Amino acid sequence: MGSILDRRLLRDSPRPIAVALSGGGDSLALTLMADAWAREHGRHLLILTVDHRLQAESAAWTDRCATLAARLGRPFRALAWEGDKPATGLPAAARRARHALLADAAREAGAHVILMGHTAGDLAEAAAMRAAGSTTPDPREWSPSPVWPQGRGVFLLRPLLAAGRADLRTWLSARGETWIDDPANTDLRYARSRARAATSVPAPIEPPPDRGLPLEGVATGGELVFDRPALRRAPSTEVRRLVATACVCAGGGERLPAGSRVARAADAALGTERFISTLAGARIEADGARIRITREPGEAARGGLQPMELPAGREVVWDGRFAITAQAPGLVVRPARRGDPFVERADAATIVPLVGDRFRAAMGLVEGEPL
Repeated sequence: MGSILDRRLLRDSPRPIAVALSGGGDSLALTLMADAWAREHGRHLLILTVDHRLQAESAAWTDRCATLAARLGRPFRALAWEGDKPATGLPAAARRARHALLADAAREAGAHVILMGHTAGDLAEAAAMRAAGSTTPDPREWSPSPVWPQGRGVFLLRPLLAAGRADLRTWLSARGETWIDDPANTDLRYARSRARAATSVPAPIEPPPDRGLPLEGVATGGELVFDRPALRRAPSTEVRRLVATACVCAGGGERLPAGSRVARAADAALGTERFISTLAGARIEADGARIRITREPGEAARGGLQPMELPAGREVVWDGRFAITAQAPGLVVRPARRGDPFVERADAATIVPLVGDRFRAAMGLVEGEPL
């Protein structure tokens, strides 16, 4: 694990590293290993625990995590998923809530990286779920936070993907450590629990290689621009990934568009004819040399282009594409003609485009902890 941390993390940054601790064996082993690495390199470590409020024992589990943090002398934050829980799709909703809480806490603390305790078992379970008809992707060693806009500027690092759960528990037992066993992990109502039961003793699996298309759009404000002839030299599958990702980023949304629509747009991009199309709230315009992907100002279904009052002194994200901080009260952001933000007193607000950085992170063009 140490070599992965050395490769992905900065050794002398004043920013903290965050680690997600549930109290289970995987995250406990990760936290102890991360603590040792951080002490060796003089890095601050922030321990985060999410209480989903789904189990009667969850408060006690959070207390155990807090006790470990105190033992290590590390700052600790307990986060809770409040409110009503959905009757269907609970695992997916819990996962999204967890990532949003973790990302918000990491950004508030100034951390760019959250360590996650996924193992070879998680890779095996993802493969079993796909074999059963799911679209569950493999967890990746390094990836941007999957939630937006909470996860802006936040990356996930999973350094234990080559480790087996049994080996980690042997390592913990040799150190006199005990861990929590969440009964939800064996609840066969859930697809992941069924997959875990079917792959109860997985052999360590090599993590999938990170993919990164060596084509980077030029971001100007909320616009992404690509060299069209260069796209034709790339594999068609990667062009589809680029088009889908660019449209989500330029459109400010979260959901990837349907594969059939992406394929049509990518095929048009690989051609030579001029064309204009819309996808995922974005507008695609192509001539012989360039492809420009911007916000589609006529798309109102998501509601992101609505005017928004700006609270003074607090950053807000408008339309999923711009982080805006007002230095004075009473300011409002509205869409300009092409869908960009307009604030009447522009000198009293700071507007930071998010599209370019989000695109680069999603395409795997950021390979380690940012400065």
